[in-house]
Amino acid sequence: MSETLLKIEQLEVNYGAVRALKNVSLEVKSGEVVALLGANGAGKSTTLRAISGLVKAKSGGITYANQNIARLNPTQIVALGVSHSPEGRRVFPGMTVLENLRLGASQRNDKENIQADIDRMFEMFPILSERKTQTAGTLSGGEQQMLALTRALMNRPKMLLLDEPSLGIAPLIVRQIFATLAELKKTGTTILLVEQNVNIALNLADRAYVLRTGEIVLNGSASELRLNSERVAQAYLGGGIETQDSRAA
Repeated sequence: MSETLLKIEQLEVNYGAVRALKNVSLEVKSGEVVALLGANGAGKSTTLRAISGLVKAKSGGITYANQNIARLNPTQIVALGVSHSPEGRRVFPGMTVLENLRLGASQRNDKENIQADIDRMFEMFPILSERKTQTAGTLSGGEQQMLALTRALMNRPKMLLLDEPSLGIAPLIVRQIFATLAELKKTGTTILLVEQNVNIALNLADRAYVLRTGEIVLNGSASELRLNSERVAQAYLGGGIETQDSRAA
């Protein structure tokens, strides 16, 4: 049995008077791919942002590799081996592809291995090698998503937080990106994936949680949820699904 790498317990996050997350509890074991599913505004991105220290929890715990990280800043969390590829890609548009990748490795001490990893990223997505001297802002949306992913991987993360990698991307590029994620899974990379495309997410994931208005309303193995697509749809839309807390009662 793999050890638990990330554990979130009764996490609450507020944006002013709005409760964005309400008693969210989940865990990710080492080497797993876990999907966070839900409609827009469900709290998926907020969960990732809380893990990476970009927003602070009102209450609850976030434990990563047996360490409480809820009060650490983003730089400290990156140094522990957590990389976050955010929604909307957020590449540095005025920097070249190569400069973006080097920035992704800025926390590393093994400078002699960075070039080898850049070469590995270019093998993963050869188009980035062709674009390496171009500024990131001139890339297509799909190419920017490839860059955002590889920039996150340049940290050699133990855990990758990946937010909406298929959003606004052509289907062919989506397939390429998810094929790459499947290869990363085989190498043991732990991934917490936020994704609105339920089918593609469940095909990659081992387990999944469904969020609705800041609460986890359904969770289970990816194979179980694929077989119960009607139940997943109910969880998205509301009605008839008990919450995580009520199931535990």
